[in-house]
Amino acid sequence: MDTKIQETYDTVVRRNPGEAEFHQSVKEVFESLSPVLERNPQYVDAAVLERICEPERQIIFRVPWMDDNNNVQINRGFRVEFSSVLGPYKGGLRFHPSVYLGIIKFLGFEQIFKNSLTGMPIGGGKGGSDFDPRGRSEGEIMRFCQSFMTELYRHLGEYTDVPAGDIGVGGREIGFLFGQYKRITNRYESGVLTGKGITWGGSLVRTEATGYGTVMFTQEMLKAKGESLDGRKVIVSGSGNVAIYATEKATQLGATVIACSDSSGYVVDEDGLDLELMKQIKEVERARVSEYAARRGGRARFAESGSIWDVPCDIALPCATQNELNADHARTLIKNGVVAVSEGANMPCTPEAVALLQDAGIAFAPGKAANAGGVATSALEMQQNASRDSWDFEYTEERLQDIMVGIHQNCAETAEEYGAPGNYVLGANIAGFTKVADAVIALGVI
Repeated sequence: MDTKIQETYDTVVRRNPGEAEFHQSVKEVFESLSPVLERNPQYVDAAVLERICEPERQIIFRVPWMDDNNNVQINRGFRVEFSSVLGPYKGGLRFHPSVYLGIIKFLGFEQIFKNSLTGMPIGGGKGGSDFDPRGRSEGEIMRFCQSFMTELYRHLGEYTDVPAGDIGVGGREIGFLFGQYKRITNRYESGVLTGKGITWGGSLVRTEATGYGTVMFTQEMLKAKGESLDGRKVIVSGSGNVAIYATEKATQLGATVIACSDSSGYVVDEDGLDLELMKQIKEVERARVSEYAARRGGRARFAESGSIWDVPCDIALPCATQNELNADHARTLIKNGVVAVSEGANMPCTPEAVALLQDAGIAFAPGKAANAGGVATSALEMQQNASRDSWDFEYTEERLQDIMVGIHQNCAETAEEYGAPGNYVLGANIAGFTKVADAVIALGVI
């Protein structure tokens, strides 16, 4: 990083102590920006870096609720409204015990550039709580969501801030949140939340969009090298929404997905995962992946220890959580002949892992590009809500495909323009940043 960028980064670290994930996400973007600032000194003069790194608003609030034993529980809620220069704040809500302000700021910062890359008029934000929905009854989850929304509703609106789901927040939670918002405001404002159910304002393909989009980007990345997914062995970390639908799309394109994981371990099925069985176990029963191996009758094996990245594959799709794939995992993947790695989760690869993969010539897609399909389809859901319309699956998937192809082309062309062909990290960071930076300057000092 050049002197100006380093000074700004040092200030970010000093002003946001202890927020390691936020520091990491800022550094990852900053490391790409020296050539941009050299070409565009107006970004330095207007203090664009400093302004982009400081959220427009940070909301922290208490979430009190009653468990099934009539005990009062207290959690902490967050919403970081990071940047609205391109449109209303847009980004998911994460319910997980690891959530604290640094996680939400890292996710919100990433969201600014991810949303910029989609080409849709949406800004960046993120939110959530340290509430853990695992092991909680449906009644407890409903009461928590209602309490959470009772505070958050005052900050939301279809032209202000539009949350969606993330880890721990699926269709059930979105339903409880939207119901409470509707009750408090006395408005059926469909566009205030995305990821809604199909019968009450949701969009077809939204459930599949993040996983589908990750695979679509991977396919475009392989096409640029004269290759494809057809016949490839794929491993997908995680077994939630993103992982399941990445598996589905990869299978549709001719790949064989042989492994997935959850917090209990990972499962390997060399014949290819039985997706319907996995959906039943994870989406309906909310059970562990070990149950998949038990029901496959010896055709699959479950490993409680070790790493899913030890499984030899052609394509690796980290779709679980941040910093799950480290330098040692990257070395193993390279040794086993991986040809492409695409981030389905947000920042799942450590900086050391990314550097090793790029140095080895592995096609690498950063999350802000590869997993942008989810938020892009959320924006399509907002379009349908605004026009009181509903699109069919084929048309919506076609729109998603066009967006992902456009993101790939933008990243590839930007990397080429800045003398780093094939470097999707640099291409995504610069393409996302310049659009936001131009809007920051155009709107004045606000």
